[in-house]
Amino acid sequence: MKLVNQQLKRIGQLTLLSLALGSFAAHANDLPQIKESGVLKVATEDNYAPFNFMNDGKPDGFNKDMLDELKVYAKDKGFKVQQSIMPWTGLLAAVSSGQYDAAITGANVTDQRLNVFNFVNPLATAQNYFVKRKGDDSLDKIEDLAGKTLGIQAGSALLARLPELEDMLKEKGLKLGKVVQYQSYPEAYADLANGRLDYVINALISINDLVNKRPDVFEKGLPVSGKGFVSWPVPKNSPELLKFLDGFVEHLKQTGKLYTLQKKWFGQEFHDVPAQPITNVAEYHKLAGLK
Repeated sequence: MKLVNQQLKRIGQLTLLSLALGSFAAHANDLPQIKESGVLKVATEDNYAPFNFMNDGKPDGFNKDMLDELKVYAKDKGFKVQQSIMPWTGLLAAVSSGQYDAAITGANVTDQRLNVFNFVNPLATAQNYFVKRKGDDSLDKIEDLAGKTLGIQAGSALLARLPELEDMLKEKGLKLGKVVQYQSYPEAYADLANGRLDYVINALISINDLVNKRPDVFEKGLPVSGKGFVSWPVPKNSPELLKFLDGFVEHLKQTGKLYTLQKKWFGQEFHDVPAQPITNVAEYHKLAGLK
């Protein structure tokens, strides 16, 4: 398992390095520059239901509805919102490089990302669970995962938190099995369904969505991490934009629209997430109850 930890550490270092280097390549626009240009440029991903996905060639999901609300909110402030859709693997680097002003996606808050980004008032909780094939009674407990082949998205926050599952197994004298990384979750789910994987790890909301849509194929397992938060990343050098987007989220809370969209897309409302932006690691650990 030392090899897995070394690989995870290297992935984290390379991801952080690419983001940090990107932040020097171009300076992200803060709110005054956005107002002057009249355009807020945001990037969304295309394959992460229920947050962002394509439906008959058109964007759909929780963040599509949030963007519709944001466009109205921004218009009242004197500028428009311009959306670009791209794969997750290049999204955060594109925002950190200044190509886009913010990422409107289902991003988990992490230690590494907080070195480059601040996060808007959290929009949902993010605890990682495993999902298995329907009726697979061989994976009923955490210890059953030992030695099994798991699938997870490459470069994701879930990959960075995989050592938490490793520690759970280590406490029982067991070890993590083979880790297979995928560019997108639909690929991982396809391999799970056809038996190439034993289980897949994803955030609770995404797994709930999957199981609700395909209850005859997949079944939710147990949590494999501690608490976490889903939010929108904003570059560190855009404090006024962070304040603007945080005000937007608070506006949706006050009108009740945020909870309506949470219920629509996640199946539940999240009233217990922090009511503040997250801007540093110590703050994040305190809010999440992490060591």
